Amino acid sequence: MKNLVMLMVSIGLGGGMALAQTVTFDTFKVGEPPPGWTATKTGTGQAKWTVEKDDSAPSKPNVLKQSGEATYPVCIKEDTNLKDGFVEVKFKPVSGKEDQAGGLIWRARDSNNYYVARANALENNVTIYDTVNGRRTERKRTGLKVASNQWHTLRIDFEGTHFTVTFDGKKALEWDDQTFKDSGKVGVWTKADSVTLFDDFSYGGK
Repeated sequence: MKNLVMLMVSIGLGGGMALAQTVTFDTFKVGEPPPGWTATKTGTGQAKWTVEKDDSAPSKPNVLKQSGEATYPVCIKEDTNLKDGFVEVKFKPVSGKEDQAGGLIWRARDSNNYYVARANALENNVTIYDTVNGRRTERKRTGLKVASNQWHTLRIDFEGTHFTVTFDGKKALEWDDQTFKDSGKVGVWTKADSVTLFDDFSYGGK
């Protein structure tokens, strides 16, 4: 399977068309961080981002796995620079005593400054935050069932100051903010001891 799939899709922002890219991790070397990504963290601890084989992967055989422990493990797609657009991922929260979460980041300046939307299986909610100079602040949340050990789809559409979070195909919440106005990178996110799998990472902009 090709690792990078190019296709034309409507991203639902004013009816505009965008060129979307999907990363499946299938051609990357197992046991290592994915090339072209910054596998890191916000805060302290030791994140561990590796490509692994997983029989449950939506697009087999490989997934991106986070299995370390850090304040907020983040993995940033290096060649992205989006102001308006979308980012979407399939994720599976596997385990974690403190958290079982999967998240997306956008308009990231670096590993300490970005927006993040995440779904947490231990709390059964979807929440949106901003992270400024490494400090995460909750902005809005909604209660939703997030099952452990099941694949889910999380998506964020962003245009100007308006953001829409979609979970498993249904709108979860909307929010307006002006903290990060400029273009930035996109990526994936977890929290604390959450072991989480990611697949079919898609993004695009107008």
